[in-house]
Amino acid sequence: MEFRRPGFSLCLGFLLVYLMVPNVSLARFVVEKNSLKVISPDKIKGTHDSAIGNFGIPQYGGSMAGTVVYPKDNRKGCKEFDDFGISFKSKPGALPTFVLLDRGDCFFALKVWNAQKAGASAVLVADDIEEPLITMDSPQEDGGSAKYIENITIPSALIEKSFGETLKKAISSGDMVNVNLDWREAVPHPDDRVEYELWTNSNDECGVKCDMLMEFVKDFRGPAQILEKGGYTQFTPHYITWYCPQAFTLSRQCKSQCINRGRYCAPDPEQDFSTGYEGKNVVLENLRQLCVFKVANESNRPWVWWDYVTDFQIRCPMKEKRYNKECADSVIRTLGLDVKKVEKCMGDPNADSENPVLKEEQDAQVGKGSRGDVTILPTLVVNNRQYRGKLEKGAVLKAICAGFEETTEPGVCLSGDVETNECMDNNGGCWQDKTSNITACKDTFRGRVCECPLVDGVQFKGDGYSHCEASGPGRCKLNNGGCWHESRNGHTFSACSDIDGVKCQCPAGFKGDGVKSCEDIDECKEKKACQCAECSCKNTWGSYDCTCNGDLLYMRDHDTCISKSGTQVRSAWAAFWVILIGLGMAAGGGYLVYKYRLRSYMDSEIRSIMAQYMPLDSQAEVPNHVNDERA
Repeated sequence: MEFRRPGFSLCLGFLLVYLMVPNVSLARFVVEKNSLKVISPDKIKGTHDSAIGNFGIPQYGGSMAGTVVYPKDNRKGCKEFDDFGISFKSKPGALPTFVLLDRGDCFFALKVWNAQKAGASAVLVADDIEEPLITMDSPQEDGGSAKYIENITIPSALIEKSFGETLKKAISSGDMVNVNLDWREAVPHPDDRVEYELWTNSNDECGVKCDMLMEFVKDFRGPAQILEKGGYTQFTPHYITWYCPQAFTLSRQCKSQCINRGRYCAPDPEQDFSTGYEGKNVVLENLRQLCVFKVANESNRPWVWWDYVTDFQIRCPMKEKRYNKECADSVIRTLGLDVKKVEKCMGDPNADSENPVLKEEQDAQVGKGSRGDVTILPTLVVNNRQYRGKLEKGAVLKAICAGFEETTEPGVCLSGDVETNECMDNNGGCWQDKTSNITACKDTFRGRVCECPLVDGVQFKGDGYSHCEASGPGRCKLNNGGCWHESRNGHTFSACSDIDGVKCQCPAGFKGDGVKSCEDIDECKEKKACQCAECSCKNTWGSYDCTCNGDLLYMRDHDTCISKSGTQVRSAWAAFWVILIGLGMAAGGGYLVYKYRLRSYMDSEIRSIMAQYMPLDSQAEVPNHVNDERA
């Protein structure tokens, strides 16, 4: 039997509630794809779509090259390849092995698991009928499948029947078939922030899937909070609910599994209506966790949701009969959240009316744009694309990091366990100053770019590949700008200058090329200082000391000696005051002359103006100049 349905089976309680809904149509499921490019042979070169498997670890943001092998035996991969003496381990220096298998007879996940154990690096499953691509999913959990599903770590993809036949024909004719699996465009990456959401469940008694989900939330809490606090991501938790048909709202099943008169339901955790917790307990805790997120978000601390969910798992498990409101409230208080605000958000679960929070969740389950309906639980959605693969910290982090625009990824995306640092190999082919370990290679999640760096506020300029040079103020702070520098007896000199256009120039007191060396100038020997008759010169490194005979004092700026006696000092001050007083008197006399001349000038002007209107005692009458206008 082969599992073909898109989405793993749900708990029995979910199915009971779901099947009670009349005329249910299949959900709109979107198959998430990656690119498969045939590199050789030339006759079948080309690019094809392949459907990402919903288990294992797809290499989001990256690509894998490999050689395709189609085994002569066990071509459906339903048995262990060791039984046929087949190994897919690639030899040192050779490309990884991609195993091509046929669909049919067993679960997809079992095929991939058997190939992985035999050394395969990836698995391609060829469809056995001509149809649009479907998503290969993991089987319903049981004791046997749970042991290998969790341990699948290689990527897998389903390819169309016709393309599979093309690959098989090329291999059978003796051609080496090399392909490249590419996930770099599997997640949109439009800008410097990633929006992602997790469709989860508070039930911790639904088997292997619940255990894997709880483990993931605990492991991913750290990276999630780093990304959220840094403003790199916007995370939103979601919870799936079903509704009970109107005709069955008073039935025992709906009463035990639903709140708000059958509007919001969840399956019975133990799949037994007579014992343990009921489905409505799960709905209430799901609602509480949504409200914890909303209240935390209102206080600008949305990352607290991860703390609450993790702490609730540890402190309030169903197994210990602590999955209840009292335990939940104690966790809420320890995180500094307002319990009353959470309760107000939750509303009345017994009301015969819609709950705004849960109604919003049911609306969000419907696919929008390129995203399909959420039918798989748990489901991760990154930039509105559903993640396929195992919910594992490293794999999910890769998918989120693939959603950032190139060069905007946060540091957590560039750690060694998430991506390969291309700058480690020959510095990525970029410029590098080995003496100061400064490089133009900038590692990105998808590769590397060569850009002259900005180091400690100093911008390097150049093409980034063969040349970068520090420029502008502050460049001397970095390895002294590549110029000579030396320290002796607590004194340090450098030939570097912050002035643009000036590179390396020996400082005053030194001579040389400024790059490799600067030698001390002996100012005493070269007669460049301390030349007065009373002076005595002593050379020092980078400078000199000059002393005067007797009680004379050396003035360095004037290269001369003056007396230290108080008489000379007083006479100097006396001369200073005489000069100052003389200047003051001259300024005062000049001011008085200026005032007298200005006043005389103003008086004459005023008298001239007034004489036009009235005769003054000292002058004759002035004729009246008025125009005589006649008709």
